[in-house]
Amino acid sequence: MEKEVFRCVECNEKAAELHRDYSNGILKITICESCQKPVDKYIEYDPVIILIDAILCKTQAFRHILFNTSLNIHWKLCVFCLLCEAYLRWSLLHGSEQSSDPADIIRYTKEWEFYGMFGLAALELSAFCGSVLWFLWVWVGCIQGGAVELSLLLKALLLSCYGKVLLIPAVIWEHDYSPLCLGLIKLFVLTSNSQAIRVILNSSRRLSLMAVCLGLLSETCAAQVCKQLPSSIQDMLTF
Repeated sequence: MEKEVFRCVECNEKAAELHRDYSNGILKITICESCQKPVDKYIEYDPVIILIDAILCKTQAFRHILFNTSLNIHWKLCVFCLLCEAYLRWSLLHGSEQSSDPADIIRYTKEWEFYGMFGLAALELSAFCGSVLWFLWVWVGCIQGGAVELSLLLKALLLSCYGKVLLIPAVIWEHDYSPLCLGLIKLFVLTSNSQAIRVILNSSRRLSLMAVCLGLLSETCAAQVCKQLPSSIQDMLTF
């Protein structure tokens, strides 16, 4: 069985363990041999504190989540975020239809247009992630000759899209400044994506921003192509 390798949240150096378990249940946090700081201080922190640091896009928090935990909810989170985005698009499409019945939300899942919006959101996310992974594979793997773990990068990109869950309260508590809120949420998600790339590759901010900008361009192009589809195909997607 392959030995698990962790990372120091401060200097990104590899570590064999996060803590050492002594007798009588005494635990001692491992000290990094490179920076002489605790390998992962977050193992003693409350999950709420870790979440707050992740929202603040702290590098240490991202390293803890991506390298030193066995968090494997990225696919479930991806589906949930796509549902949030599909609900946003569906609600904007039918914004004029207001209902005061709380049980009416069940009707949303019965709308074929809702599933069509889900498919379009999934297509745009695929274009974003695909272009980012392709760019990083070419730039880091082929040009610079470095190692690129595409599966880990994909996991990081999906996990860093958690900000999309904020789309739901932004739609529920609708105000005149909702477009501004949606824009800020999009900016936050892209910032998290950039930070996740930096953490995985231990790269510069410029490289991660270039990758995210290319992904955003591909996502925008995919959205425009969908808008230019013949009406018959659009009817198939939203029927």
